Amino acid sequence: MLITRNIKMADVIHLNYFTLTVLNRFGIELGFGDKSVEDVCKMYQVDADFFLEIVNTFVDKDYFPKKHLQTFPVKLITNYLQKTHDDYHQNKVPEIEFLIEQMVNSCYTQKDKIVLLKKFFNDYKQELLNHTKREEEVVFPYTLAIEKAYLSDKPDQSVLKLMETYSIDVFQNEHDNIEEKLFDLKNIIIKYLPQPKNSKLCNKLLFELFNLEQDLNDHSRIEEKVLVPKIRQMEKIITEGFAQTK
Repeated sequence: MLITRNIKMADVIHLNYFTLTVLNRFGIELGFGDKSVEDVCKMYQVDADFFLEIVNTFVDKDYFPKKHLQTFPVKLITNYLQKTHDDYHQNKVPEIEFLIEQMVNSCYTQKDKIVLLKKFFNDYKQELLNHTKREEEVVFPYTLAIEKAYLSDKPDQSVLKLMETYSIDVFQNEHDNIEEKLFDLKNIIIKYLPQPKNSKLCNKLLFELFNLEQDLNDHSRIEEKVLVPKIRQMEKIITEGFAQTK
């Protein structure tokens, strides 16, 4: 079912409760009654079209409007990607850490059996932090600078120098697949750890890991299928524009 602007926002959540994550990233709080998606977006000053494209990718995994998403401003896209980073570090990662600690304290009689899991996740947490930090400090500022130059009547020469030292292709080549590490982490739990006393807690941990993995996949799709080709096209037009002025 495709989410449209006339559907009640409450029904969006009933259709797929994972959309609560999307609402949170857009700063939309619960308590909106029977208001429609469009009305709620207006209330929170959220671009309704952009919200619909993002939320529909969560509801239907076969839905990915690459070309339509590319029509939105780079700032809108990077702001959403930034909010996903914040969600990972402030909510999802701490929740997984808490569940692992619960397993250590109540599920295993032999504590050394879970040392591998803790170490693996701590290493992964640092890798995720490095990944998001590089995007925030290097990639996002670069994409915003490219968009500014692209929209300018006379781009500054500094953007040309910037493009000589970095490009969106560099980002794409360096873009590591951090989702694969989560698959390995899940396998450690599923295949190699002994059966815990509390299987429900173990299942909850696995559920959170699957959830984070899927979220990271969606995040990467937006970067690789939307942001990268959009910036690459802008880089090309900027370069051609400078060449014509020579």
